[in-house]
Amino acid sequence: MDLKSKIILISGPTASGKSNFAIKLAKKINGEIINADSMQIYKELKILSARPDPKNYQKIKHHLYGFHSVKKNFSTGDWLKFAIKKIKEVKKKDKIPIFVGGTGLYFKALSEGLVSIPNIPIRFRNEIRLEHEKLGQKKFYQKLLKLDIISKNKINPTDAQRTIRAYEVKKFTKKSLHDWFKNTKSLFKEDDFFKIYIDFPREELIERISKRIKLMMKLGAIKEVKRFIKLKIKKDKSVNKAIGVSEIKAYLNNEKDLEETIEKISIKTRQYAKRQSTWARGNMINWLKLQPLKINKFLKNI
Repeated sequence: MDLKSKIILISGPTASGKSNFAIKLAKKINGEIINADSMQIYKELKILSARPDPKNYQKIKHHLYGFHSVKKNFSTGDWLKFAIKKIKEVKKKDKIPIFVGGTGLYFKALSEGLVSIPNIPIRFRNEIRLEHEKLGQKKFYQKLLKLDIISKNKINPTDAQRTIRAYEVKKFTKKSLHDWFKNTKSLFKEDDFFKIYIDFPREELIERISKRIKLMMKLGAIKEVKRFIKLKIKKDKSVNKAIGVSEIKAYLNNEKDLEETIEKISIKTRQYAKRQSTWARGNMINWLKLQPLKINKFLKNI
C-alpha cells in the first residue's frame, strides 16, 4: 500500500483512539499530524478537548493544536486556510500530512471544498434550534421537506444537525443547501486522499468515554473551567458549547454534585459520539472503516 503521495484523513467518534493510531501511522510512513478537531484548536481548553499529550509532540510533529484564543471567532473557512498551508509545508519536507479529528465539516471542507453560504445571524439560527427542540427531529424533518424537497434523498431523517442546517440555509437564503454545494470544489482531487474511519463498537466506546471523563477530572478539568469563566466569553461563541463547560459551571454554582456532573458530561459525550457516527454513515461512505482489532494488521501491511 503506497501512501507516500497521499493526504491521510483519520476520523472516528470521540474517545476512539484516533490520536494514538495517527501517531503510530506517522512513525511508520514518516508523517506529521494536523489537527481536524474544532475544539482542540483552542489554547484554553486543553483538558476538556482531550488535546494530545505534549510528550507526543516530541516524537511526531503536531500542527494546529492549542494555537487559537477562545476569545476570537474561528470558522471552518479559517481552519481550511491553515490546513492547506500546512499540507504544503509538510509536503515540502517530503513528509506525509495526516489529518486527525472528529469534526466532520473540516474533513468535508478539505476534500469537497467550502460552501460560500452567506453568514446567517446567530439570533435567526437560535430561533430555528428552539423550534427544532419543541417539535423534535421527526416533525422538524417533515417541516424541512415541505420547505426544501431536495433534502429528501440527501439527508438522513435521523440526522438532526444536517436537518437544522438545511432548514436554516433554505429559510434564510431562499436557496437549497444542496444547490449551494453544487458550485463547490476542492483544491484537491478525490484520489489525493486516503480516508480512514475508526469504527469502534458502541459498548466498548461507552466504556472508553467513561474512563476518559474520569481522567479529565483528575487532570484538572474543574480548574480549567474556572479559568475559562474568568475570561468572560460572550454567550454566542461556539466554544461555550464545549462538552463539560456548562456542566462544570453548574457544579461550581452548587447546582449539581460531583457525581452528577461526571455523569452529565459522560451522557453528553456519548450523545456527541452517536451524532458523529450518524454523520459518518451519511458522509463517510467511501472511507476505509477500520475496526480497532484490525489496526495492528493494517499498520503491518503498509
